[in-house]
Amino acid sequence: MTRSGRRIRRWGCLTAVLAFVAVCCAVPASNAISAYVTLRTRAQDDGGLAEGGSAADVPARMLTAYKNAAGHVGAYVPTCRGMRWPVLAGIAKIESNHAVGRTIAANGDIRPRIYGVLLNGSGQGGNTTTVADTDGGKWDGTASGERAVGPFQFLPSTWETTGKDANDDGIADPHNADDAALGAALYLCGNGRDLTQRSQLQAAISQYNHSKTYVSEVLGWIDQYTAAATGPATTNLTGTVRTVIDAALTQKGVAYSWGGGDASGPTYGICCTPSGKSGTSIKGFDCSGLTTYAYAKAGVRLPRTAAEQAGVGKRIPASLGTSVLKAGDLVFYAYAPGHDATIYHVGIYVGGGQMVNAARPGTVVRLDAVTAMSGYAGGARLL
Repeated sequence: MTRSGRRIRRWGCLTAVLAFVAVCCAVPASNAISAYVTLRTRAQDDGGLAEGGSAADVPARMLTAYKNAAGHVGAYVPTCRGMRWPVLAGIAKIESNHAVGRTIAANGDIRPRIYGVLLNGSGQGGNTTTVADTDGGKWDGTASGERAVGPFQFLPSTWETTGKDANDDGIADPHNADDAALGAALYLCGNGRDLTQRSQLQAAISQYNHSKTYVSEVLGWIDQYTAAATGPATTNLTGTVRTVIDAALTQKGVAYSWGGGDASGPTYGICCTPSGKSGTSIKGFDCSGLTTYAYAKAGVRLPRTAAEQAGVGKRIPASLGTSVLKAGDLVFYAYAPGHDATIYHVGIYVGGGQMVNAARPGTVVRLDAVTAMSGYAGGARLL
């Protein structure tokens, strides 16, 4: 192992096993399903998070678009109830993985543009029906047929009747985050649905895509994002548990820094993650730096890496599920659950299915559902 490799093993929130070295807390890209056909994407793990009311895999600019759209939909459909940013995020997660890997400009324009497969009945991506061109290639880049476009994967024909100019640049563009999010909100609201009712929410999603599997997947993401947007109640906690959780929550919004953070608080990190991200100019925390800080406030000294922290306290097997976790427990994630040497991430459980999370470069410390990271590997009870 090289000298830089030894530094990563010491300071990064990583496993030291050669086959599993990767950036701390990276969230795997998910499949994206267009409104009519399956579109497989392999998005890169880039983009930051907005402060509060978010989730580890939502870029900040996309989150802003979702929140703005949810807030303005009433101006267009006053009778719509229950439109929330997690509803839009659930759709966009499946459709385009939140445009992760693209550049999202300040005005919301997404480049490169996101295109689905050509709907020519070829069978590619699962499409078996030919859809004739309606826009002359204006939005989907081809006049030889139709394909879904943008982060919400609208067909140009649907966008023609649904699209709105949300960022006031004079163009209703499905490749713009703000325009696309508002269009999706209006489409889901219909003539005035009450999306607080599960049956009507299901109907709205089914209108977007008739697949039962699709509806189930979107609902799952909506529930996860809803959990992430809801803060935990700590007033019923006492003693060292509350001390640890309050300490962690006071760091919400602090930047992720590779190798950053210690018992005293946020620090400048080190260089570099396997993907090239450097923490040397960022004062903040990585995942195990945050846990080290929070537990130090309660007088508990932790080793520096996530894998090492799994050896402290009473181990909680992954086989017992997340329902046995208690507030204050450490929560671990591994590339090969059951093999603690492959643990790559740690969070602090706060109850209600949530954890305080320093996810990855480009994000901030925030609340996430415990299901936000892959490879749940159980927990550890120190308090």
